[in-house]
Amino acid sequence: MTLKEQITEDMKAAMRAKDTARLGTIRLLLAAAKQKEVDERVVLDDAAMIAIVDKLIKQRKDSVTAYTQAQRMDLAEKESAEIKVLEAYLPQRLSSDEITAAVQAIVTTLDAKGPADMGKVMALVKTQLAGKADMALVSLAVKAALAN
Repeated sequence: MTLKEQITEDMKAAMRAKDTARLGTIRLLLAAAKQKEVDERVVLDDAAMIAIVDKLIKQRKDSVTAYTQAQRMDLAEKESAEIKVLEAYLPQRLSSDEITAAVQAIVTTLDAKGPADMGKVMALVKTQLAGKADMALVSLAVKAALAN
């Protein structure tokens, strides 16, 4: 079963359970996926679905930060609940040690010397770790590896 099929089944289950909060989040995710399919005229595979989930989670985290600064805890809690629903569709994430090791291997492979090579390293890292790691942590690991 593909990830998209799993999400559709979860939407049906949320409808049956009358879980409106979960249902709204899942519908939002499916709408984003459908929009991408229509815009690019493609059928999304699991990797593309994970990228969409990652994007939606990042948007929610930004919203939580903004709502918290604006003292709107009710909205921040709603966004946090949506993050929890969306995170269920992500694969197991790499730990920071695993990220550091993967980045170090890529830096060695490319023989990168300093910050000027960050673009080359990030391009390869994104292809290898897409969906497996939080890209903010990956970026920090790359900066640390190239600073040495």
